[in-house]
Amino acid sequence: MTNFFSRVGKQLDDILVSGARSSARRFGRRSALAKLGGFLVGGAVVATLPFDRGFAATGEKPAPIDDDKTCDYWRYCALDGNLCTTSGGSKTSCPVGAEASQVSWVGTCHNPGDKRDYLVSYYDCCGKTPYSGAQFCLHSKGERPGYSMGLHNDINWCMANANKGYHCTVAIVLGVAE
Repeated sequence: MTNFFSRVGKQLDDILVSGARSSARRFGRRSALAKLGGFLVGGAVVATLPFDRGFAATGEKPAPIDDDKTCDYWRYCALDGNLCTTSGGSKTSCPVGAEASQVSWVGTCHNPGDKRDYLVSYYDCCGKTPYSGAQFCLHSKGERPGYSMGLHNDINWCMANANKGYHCTVAIVLGVAE
């Protein structure tokens, strides 16, 4: 049995060696490098072409524009923090045991439902530790540079309150932006 495997192994080895030598006689190193380079450039070009990712859809419906428990809700366009709707409160009121910050920031958000822009005021709810299951959102649409405290949302707005612990953020519509 050992002779059989050694003969088959020698034949396979001879076939591979003769194939490699034949290939080396027909194709030079430059030819092989040129083909390899062509494959690499072709792959890079194909990777830059636009394509439709719709085939990868999971079949889930997109979140409706009025779902205030997701970061995509229209009035959260400049919100940076935990959603109070997922932390025991609502989009306009802090949860029990927390109080609204005495200072806030504003954003102008577009409501796709009525196609109008609204001025939205964001208040941090202070006095409780953050809820671990809260939805965190970071939207900085139209955010100003941080050189002046009132111009951007990357601040603990609870600093003016007696209890400075941050819990979540509410978004109150102030009116239509004219």
